[in-house]
Amino acid sequence: MARSIVIIGGGAAGGTAAQFAKKTDRNAEVTIFEKGKYPQYSKCALPYFISGKVEDVIEFSEKWFERAGIDLYLETEVKEVDLKDRVVIAEKNGESIEKKFDSLIIATGADPSVPPIDGIYDGEKIKKGVFSLRTLDDAKEIKNFLREVEDISIIGAGLIGLELSEAFYELGKSVKIIEILPSILPGMIDQDLAELVYQKIKDKVEIFVNHRVKKINGKDEVESIVVEGKDGDEKEFDADMVILATGIRPNTKIAESIGCKMGETRGIVVDKRSMTSIKDVYAAGDCTEYKDFVTGKAIPVGLGSIGVRQAMVAGVNAAGGNALLPEGFLQTRTTRIFDVEISAVGPLSKEIENSVQGKYSGKTLPHYFPGGEDIVIKTVINNSGEIVSAQAVGVGSALRINTFACAIYNKMNVEEFVKLETAYAPPIAPTLDPMIISADIARYRYGRK
Repeated sequence: MARSIVIIGGGAAGGTAAQFAKKTDRNAEVTIFEKGKYPQYSKCALPYFISGKVEDVIEFSEKWFERAGIDLYLETEVKEVDLKDRVVIAEKNGESIEKKFDSLIIATGADPSVPPIDGIYDGEKIKKGVFSLRTLDDAKEIKNFLREVEDISIIGAGLIGLELSEAFYELGKSVKIIEILPSILPGMIDQDLAELVYQKIKDKVEIFVNHRVKKINGKDEVESIVVEGKDGDEKEFDADMVILATGIRPNTKIAESIGCKMGETRGIVVDKRSMTSIKDVYAAGDCTEYKDFVTGKAIPVGLGSIGVRQAMVAGVNAAGGNALLPEGFLQTRTTRIFDVEISAVGPLSKEIENSVQGKYSGKTLPHYFPGGEDIVIKTVINNSGEIVSAQAVGVGSALRINTFACAIYNKMNVEEFVKLETAYAPPIAPTLDPMIISADIARYRYGRK
């Protein structure tokens, strides 16, 4: 009898898990129950969909899943999972659907985190003009609403907040970003590199760090916001629209209902096989947590690249294979804001005890050759001399950070890393790549400890 695999959630994690389950066992019956009305699409592309740079974010169509032999149920909400009888009970258009399973994969994603700000709600509903960006429908609603607004306030200066600020700027809107912490991109890069980014983008959008939104004014719709600074002073800004870019919280309702273990970050705990605390029940994506490769601490899975890797493992194992996750995730990350490329791998410096840093500001080409772009690279090593973190701002930073990721994954000592032979030609790259110079500065400081 064919193996039955049921996946709850049809986003990047759920869709990827389905694909790898089917690749592993061609005869398996693979079923996806997706609450939304769209097949697998890129959430990371939503800011670019809003700006108009991207017209279609669908990655795999309904026909694609059909050709792959995967049963995709859209607009279908899972109501119950019966572990004893191994049955998932779902509902579509008021009709109940029951599907038996041998393996279950939970890929329920995450919901926007709504901060406790006075005036967000109009009764029980979010006030008109207040939005979060999590789904394609959210993006469409934001895009439609933009036609009638001029002043936009974004709460939160993380990746989504800044990427949206660029989209709104390109559409000719006036944008303010309010961040409660001391610097922008607080979960991505250290404060010193964040200051470099701030200096490069501050003329495009207004940014207020060390500020919090105290209140959203307007009876039926947004009219203004009240912002409080670190010293307690208050400002009021006109606002036709408010974006809540204040993070996410894992959607673990189904997992909790069947007794899956939850972790320190409130995500579903999974092991190296991407299996939960319940046999034959796997989980992947934003609803989960895993370990950081460097610190060993629990981290929420919020990067699409990590969620997809989990999903590959979950899909293979749910279909009877034997795939393993690494000991921890490196959290290799990148973005580009207003043509400023920003990349990082590993924990922030403050999360690494007794670390030594080397920071280098240079050019991507030899000093004598025209056209070189500015680049700043920071290398962080631990008290054993191993490279454990790196950050970069500038053209080509992502590829250099990928090289650092290889070094960190292989627990490479800085003494070895600086011997790396990098390509050189005047119109392409300098004799010593900036990342090598950054690492050499860290090595020198480490040797003087």
